[in-house]
Parts: sequence; structure tokens; C-alpha cells
Amino acid sequence: MKKALFAHGRKRATAFDWINDAILLLVAIACVYPFLYIFFVATTNGTYLARNEMTFFPKEFNLKAFSYILSTPRFNVFAGMRNSFIYTIAGTAVSMFCTYVTAYVLSRPRFKHRYWLMSLFIITWVFDAGIIPQYIIYSKFGFVDNPLVMIVPGAINTQFLIITKTFLEGIPKELEEAALIDGANDLQIVGRIYLPLSSTILATVGTFYAVSIWNQYLLPQIYLRNDALQTIQQVIKSVVITDGSAGTTFRNVVIDGITLNQQNLKAAAIFIAMLPIICVYPFVQKYFKKGILIGSVKG
Repeated sequence: MKKALFAHGRKRATAFDWINDAILLLVAIACVYPFLYIFFVATTNGTYLARNEMTFFPKEFNLKAFSYILSTPRFNVFAGMRNSFIYTIAGTAVSMFCTYVTAYVLSRPRFKHRYWLMSLFIITWVFDAGIIPQYIIYSKFGFVDNPLVMIVPGAINTQFLIITKTFLEGIPKELEEAALIDGANDLQIVGRIYLPLSSTILATVGTFYAVSIWNQYLLPQIYLRNDALQTIQQVIKSVVITDGSAGTTFRNVVIDGITLNQQNLKAAAIFIAMLPIICVYPFVQKYFKKGILIGSVKG
């Protein structure tokens, strides 16, 4: 009897596993489909796109659209990619430093005013003054046409600050107390105890900061008017949103018998902008759950 019940329970568990796997597979397909479709549109001969003969897989696979987008100076893709990389790397480094140091201070019970300071961060997170007051303040600080506008104002995100603070509060206090008894100061405690235990939260929050800066569109669109300072998102906007009446942005191009039309070039530009973030995610995905949901080490 027990063996029969065990076998029945095992069959039910196996059936549920198959259902879960099928659901996860469908979700994965739904997430991957848009990226593949954009790539296939970019790599299809434009003649088939003009005839609406492409369904999903590319026809006459080629990479001419990517080479044309990258090699044509008027699209300014290389400059946009360079600027976005600089803003993302510098902004992420500054944001991680400011966020981690602030989170460490706010997580220390010996800092008496930490609740008041945390309340100020939350107030600025909940209430937004609006674009016009923000523009007036930023212009007073000289952030108009200044690359620092992509780095300094967003150096501390309150949501990421709370996540980092919660993570640090989960580290056993005995480690800090032992270090204080041995004569260590706060810099030594942070550098030798907390940082080695914070790889998950650093990877997670760092990725969130990088994605946020890379995908930023409204901020550079308002404050970075100089073409030499534009991000890849601004470049993509100028490529994708075209003036059909002017007809100056796109014209059909034939390269080695392959026709490139507007759909090819738009899809290629969009995929180029997405590619860096797509490449980063697989390497840091394993840290997301640990960094956000798990405290750190367990005593």
C-alpha cells in the first residue's frame, strides 16, 4: 500500500514538473521572440520585407545592414555607443561607490540620525518636483551639455540604496564587533569584512545601475544637445523616428545584390543598442536572487 501511494505521488510530482517546465519554456520563448525577430528583420534581404514575404526566419541571410549602419558617418552610431559606454561605466562606478558607502552608514546602529536621513531619501523617491524645476536646478549647476548629468544626479537611487542597506544589515554584527575590538576603523571594516561578502549585491545593483544608465533617454534628450555628447538611445531615436516627407534619413541601398531598406536599418540599429545589455545579463543573472532576496551570510 505504501509503495503504491509513493509511486502515485511520484507520478503526480513528475506531471507537475512537466507542466512547470512547459510553462517556463513558453515564457522563455515569449521573452526571446522579440529579440530574434528584430535580428531576423535586420538580416533579411529588404526586397522580401517590402513584399511582406518574411514571416519569422530571415530570407537571404546577410549582415549588410549592420555593416552599413556602423560604417555610415551620418548615423553617428559609433559616437553614440562610445558615449553610452563611458556614461554607463563611469556612472555605475560612481553610483555603486556612493550607494554602498551610504548604505553602510545607514545600516550602522551607532549612527543615531540614520532614520531621519533615510526618511529624506524616501521623500525624494516618492515626491518628484517635475521636469521644469529639475531643469532650472540642473542648469544652475551647469549640467546642460555636460556629460556629468548622466553620472552625478543619479548617483544614489533610493530603491537600490534600500536593497543594499537591507543586505548589509543581514551580515552578522559579531564580525564588526570583533574587528572593532581588534582596533579596526570603519574603512578597514568595509574593505576587509563587508566588501568580500557583498559580491552578490554589488553585481545585482551594479547591473541595475548600468541598465538604467544605458537605457536612459529622457535625461540626455533634455540636457545633452550637442551631437558629440549624444547617447546611443538618442542616435537610435534619430534613426528609427524618421521624417517621411523629407526622405533624408533613409533610402534603399543595394550592396552586393542585397537590398537594404528602412526596416532593415531600423532593426539593425535597435539590435546594436540592445546587444551590450543582452551580453551582460547571462553573467550576472545568477546573482539576482541572492542579491535581493537573501540577506548575505547566515549565522
